Amino acid sequence: MILDGKKLKEKKLNILKEETSKLDKKLTLCVIQVGEDTASEIYVNQKKKMADFVGFAFKHIKLKNDVSEDYLLSIIDKENKDDKTTGIIVQMPLPSHINETKIQNAIDYHKDIDGLSDINTGRLVHNRKTLISCTPKGILELLKEYNIKIESKHVVIVGRSNLVGKPLVNLFLNENATVTICHSKTKNLKDYTITADILISAVGKKNLITKDMVKQNAVVIDVGITRENNKLYGDVDFDNVFNKASYITPVPGGVGPMTVTELGYNVLEAYQLRSDANE
Repeated sequence: MILDGKKLKEKKLNILKEETSKLDKKLTLCVIQVGEDTASEIYVNQKKKMADFVGFAFKHIKLKNDVSEDYLLSIIDKENKDDKTTGIIVQMPLPSHINETKIQNAIDYHKDIDGLSDINTGRLVHNRKTLISCTPKGILELLKEYNIKIESKHVVIVGRSNLVGKPLVNLFLNENATVTICHSKTKNLKDYTITADILISAVGKKNLITKDMVKQNAVVIDVGITRENNKLYGDVDFDNVFNKASYITPVPGGVGPMTVTELGYNVLEAYQLRSDANE
């Protein structure tokens, strides 16, 4: 069965729109973009479209590629202090002369809707209420929407990025799953993937996961994206794995739509967390 992220996105954004309309304050999503990266332009437009739909104000701060790190930090500091700004995201990737980790940690953790700061990462590890990275959060929501059991299942994650792989480990541990993480230095990858009840690949390598690497009736979540001849491919050899998996996400239309959806929910959660902190 297909895990339909587009359908769930529509459902969840309608709920978020209704919840947002009940607030006595208009929430503001601030996106800071550096440079003219084509993919970044697409992702920023998706965020604006989501914000417009659910009723957020959208602040787009666009800086030149050669902007200094200090100036970028000053912009973040200004938005941290602005009570009208609910959530802040600095669009990745950044130019090589800017330290991404430093920038991510400059954002007030109450406004860090990407969930990438050390504070929010640490709170996730300790299973405390926090802002969680959007793609991992979206994956969990997708599984829960289709009533896929997580507790006691063996989850194998391929990819250890700060954005997807590492947060997923702690999210699934907090759901009482048994978790194995594989990466570029893992030998004999198939030995691990074939044991997975839930297999997640977040590498960005076309057809990395083939049919012989997947256990019968496994749940397969494909986070990878590769562009080839203006077409998108995932990490999973979808056509051949489809009949072996019990559930599978397509690329596009699976995990991708959930990422921008959860960004919207993180804006609302950022507002609620700050309200709780001020009480």
